[in-house]
Amino acid sequence: MTEPRNTPPIRLQRSMLFVPAARWQVIEKAAVSAADAVCIDLEDSVASSEKASSRANVIRAFQTLDFGRRTRTFRINDLETPFAYRDLIEVVEESGSRIDLVMVPKVNSPADVLFVDKLLTQIEAHCGLTRRIGIEAQIETAAAFLAIREIAQSSPRLECLIFGPGDYAASMRMPSAGIGEFDQHDELYPGHRWHAVMHAIVAGARANGLRCMDGPYTAYQDPAGLDRSCRIARAMGFDGKQCIHPNQLLTTNAIFTPTAEETAHAEGVVAAYEQAVAEKRGVVTLDGKMVDAANVRMAQTILHQQRLIQGAAK
Repeated sequence: MTEPRNTPPIRLQRSMLFVPAARWQVIEKAAVSAADAVCIDLEDSVASSEKASSRANVIRAFQTLDFGRRTRTFRINDLETPFAYRDLIEVVEESGSRIDLVMVPKVNSPADVLFVDKLLTQIEAHCGLTRRIGIEAQIETAAAFLAIREIAQSSPRLECLIFGPGDYAASMRMPSAGIGEFDQHDELYPGHRWHAVMHAIVAGARANGLRCMDGPYTAYQDPAGLDRSCRIARAMGFDGKQCIHPNQLLTTNAIFTPTAEETAHAEGVVAAYEQAVAEKRGVVTLDGKMVDAANVRMAQTILHQQRLIQGAAK
């Protein structure tokens, strides 16, 4: 079996809460929320006239707020804009030792990831930073979909691929009433409209030892829709989902947490397999079903995730 090409830090990311960099009080609340990760956004949620001034809030947040166990992330602007390089330089030079990840929107090719990697390397060297900052790449365009394999292999800093359904729909000219939401077009299409890109993201991530996250469900007052969206993403293999409102966090965390039944079954599979190995039996069964190496790997994945969750709760 081919081993993944990357070994990023182990992080629990069932949920990632997006907060606008221009809104300080919202950032403060996010730092103590139920989110596994917090992303302070300098891109879509910040007006062009406020982008430069909002960097001060990102710096202040990382320097002064206690995020506890939460992963600390900020999203820079599109690399095609005049804001992105200043986002990186100003924020990382001032608070790089407190930053876990940089999220890069609208990644279209490996070159985009490598540009951010190179600039981060130079900033870290200039500032004497010894802890490497990771990169998360958002897959949001037709070009990115076609280059997922190459993007996933682009940099040792890369930790996660993230689906961006809103910009992806625009890039593909797919009609959509809301970002990540279900509408009449989903009912008309004989299948899951986003299956191809989502499956490719998961495959690209898993082949290269990366995490993968689903994009947000922006109808934050529609709990049933959020539930459905989370369950589809988990069924496809995603680690978690981005959230745009705190009231989405508990549902998201719960769905991306293995159930008690799943955990118990996984423990039974591993125990049965280990007992068969100890007894040098070639055939392993549990509850009247055959257990093979693939069953064991699936069970170990569930138990690994459960250990991460238990560790974060301590």
